[in-house]
Amino acid sequence: MRSLALNNTPVLLLVVVFLVFSVADARFFDVQTLTNVARSAAYIGILAVGMTLVLMTAGIDLSVGSMMYLVAVVVGQVANGYALPVFLVPVLAMAVGLTLGALNGFAVSVLRVVPFIVTLAMLTAYRGLGLELSESREVNYPDVIGQLGAQPILGVPLPVWVFVVVVVLAHVLVTRTPFGRQLLATGEDRRAAERAGIPVRRILFTVYALAGALAGLAAFVAMTQLRTAAPGFGTADEFDAIAAAVLGGTSLFGGRGSVFPGTVVGVLLIQLIQTGLQFMQVDLYITPMVQAAIILLAVFVDSARSGRLERLGRRHITSSRMETAA
Repeated sequence: MRSLALNNTPVLLLVVVFLVFSVADARFFDVQTLTNVARSAAYIGILAVGMTLVLMTAGIDLSVGSMMYLVAVVVGQVANGYALPVFLVPVLAMAVGLTLGALNGFAVSVLRVVPFIVTLAMLTAYRGLGLELSESREVNYPDVIGQLGAQPILGVPLPVWVFVVVVVLAHVLVTRTPFGRQLLATGEDRRAAERAGIPVRRILFTVYALAGALAGLAAFVAMTQLRTAAPGFGTADEFDAIAAAVLGGTSLFGGRGSVFPGTVVGVLLIQLIQTGLQFMQVDLYITPMVQAAIILLAVFVDSARSGRLERLGRRHITSSRMETAA
């Protein structure tokens, strides 16, 4: 029972936060509010899925926020200039993101530059290129793109469906394929993975390319709701993505994590906190500090949970060995 509770700590935190805000404001416990939370969480959730895959390899990608902005600028200019069919817009967004992510992957896997340094440099480079292309102006999207954000399918907004599809595919990739097992092995011990014959370089390159493609898709999903790529679009979104993954139980040191329920719970937890603070009319300037404190507390609780689970695991192994010896 104790182990079950510890394993589901992120879910319990989500329930507690939801109940607290629901008691504080009855409007929070409303279907429309929950729908808005899910829709608002969609693009950060897609970004966080890509970040989760990167973190599983003991890497990090600080450039995804700037990557989203550059993708939004490029795709917006092309969509306006060439009247692209709607179905090609997300394809182009993912293709541009894939290319940018592949650049990160090449530097990390082939040139063997530390991921933190590579992506920190690219954070500035991608943002600068986007500002150069847009001349620091807003890039507006066609009305038909904006209409997609409010388009319901079976009563659920399209952005939420896109997020669900991404989660399902990523969950299957991590838990049901050899690539997923190799991904976790690479994050657990890279040298041991190489000695075992795992193509570590290819794994790293693929993960950063996938993170880029998902950043491109996230940019498209965001544009279906925002309709405009402002110069500040995507700023600091990488930190929300990292926080969501870590809150969901993904280790910053690699080798451990899950897309579902892990990252999904982390994304919803962050969005619930943001929405709840708005409902409580917390001062705009204090909100980020309150949000950061709640997230820090949640990460601390999750860290304590992980340590406790590890000790319980060691105790179980020791007990099993003693019983076998007896």
